[in-house]
Amino acid sequence: MPVGTVYFVGAGPGDIGLITVKGLERLKQADVVLYDRLVNPELLTYTRPDCEKIYCGKLPKHHILRQEQINAALVAKAKEGKTVVRLKGGDPGVFGRVGEEAAELAKHGIPFEIVPGITSGIAAPLYAGIPVTHREYGHSFALVSAHGQATEPQVDWSALAKMDTIAFYMGVANLPLICDQLLAHGKRSDTPVILIRWGTMGRQQTLEGTLETIAKKAEEAAFSNPAITLVGDVITLRKTTNWFEKKRLFGKQILLASDGTETEFAQTLRAEGADVFEFPKWKLVKKEIERYVFAKLPSYEQIIFTSSESVRFFFAALRSEKIDVRTIKAELCARTPRAKRALEERGFHVSDEQQPLGKTLVVGEKGLGSKEWCLTYEVKQEETSQLLWERMKEEADVRTVIFPTVASVHCLLAMGDTEWLSQRTILCFDNETKETAQTYGLFARCIEKETLIDDVARER
Repeated sequence: MPVGTVYFVGAGPGDIGLITVKGLERLKQADVVLYDRLVNPELLTYTRPDCEKIYCGKLPKHHILRQEQINAALVAKAKEGKTVVRLKGGDPGVFGRVGEEAAELAKHGIPFEIVPGITSGIAAPLYAGIPVTHREYGHSFALVSAHGQATEPQVDWSALAKMDTIAFYMGVANLPLICDQLLAHGKRSDTPVILIRWGTMGRQQTLEGTLETIAKKAEEAAFSNPAITLVGDVITLRKTTNWFEKKRLFGKQILLASDGTETEFAQTLRAEGADVFEFPKWKLVKKEIERYVFAKLPSYEQIIFTSSESVRFFFAALRSEKIDVRTIKAELCARTPRAKRALEERGFHVSDEQQPLGKTLVVGEKGLGSKEWCLTYEVKQEETSQLLWERMKEEADVRTVIFPTVASVHCLLAMGDTEWLSQRTILCFDNETKETAQTYGLFARCIEKETLIDDVARER
């Protein structure tokens, strides 16, 4: 059996839009993904349905994988001939232990590739409105690991104190030591300092002070990791360049219930600065298309696609069967904006779905009345859904839950935790969905899809 390849991929600092194009391509190709705690789990939705996912972080009642176990897993999976992605938060080469893991692979003759990512020491300050370099304030910039095998940072404090801007990774626990050492080696006591927790995400928190005051402020605020500690005069620019925290939904952490169908609500909410958690997690399992569909293709007068995935699977099947798309004479319709875009990207004119036009084929979803349908995939719940659900409840402060459909209520409540949900604000898009939520003992109210952002922004 040929040996597989391991790809070390930087996932970026948290915002799922900050993974690189190349990193996302590798993630979509993976047979196995080993991912860390600081990787945004929403990135896993881009993996193939049959992709094996291995969590390398720590959760309540779950033991952390030790480094030697991670190394062994990378070697073992690659020797099975699989394409393996080691998904690391930020950049794998910046305090990401990629050197240790790559050396282990090299020892076993396993090929690997390293895909850089955006490191949090640069991204978190930018999302807090602070460029780490500036012609007036910062000509030099240093990245420092403030935790590790030693009990304190192992650095040349005298050299470090001469740097204009310094980013300490995970430095909250050692903050008194950091401040004392920088002051002892020549930094001014009024040098600005900012702590940035969960940088680039809607739950981002900041705490500002100086080398003289920040340690006490952090203790009083019980500020904790994961956080970047930034030191330098460039922080003063934040007063005029703070952009992310001005978004309308900044600070909002929202649970969007999912029934496995395609929506654009999560994307809309994230664009306004919110953290969005979609549950349950679903995977698409490809189904073989019945051959009669291909034989009857020229006879259909209307073909309705239910999602962008239905478009992708359907036309992939046509290519596989060597069927010329010009045999399609039907009017093409799309149930979702994404499905419409997917068709238009393939050069088709797309009509809004009207009344059925004669012989109609529905592609992608079963159970739509008397119309013929072509099942291109089935939606099944991800095995990791419950694990990620527990992690969300541990790390996030979700106060708003949105149920788009009746089915989404049943799907989410099947995971349990009715009591936890009852303590949140419940928003629905129609009365039927609201009444369904109420049957589970949840107090819910209706909002309009068109006023989604305004309604969520008003929630406390």
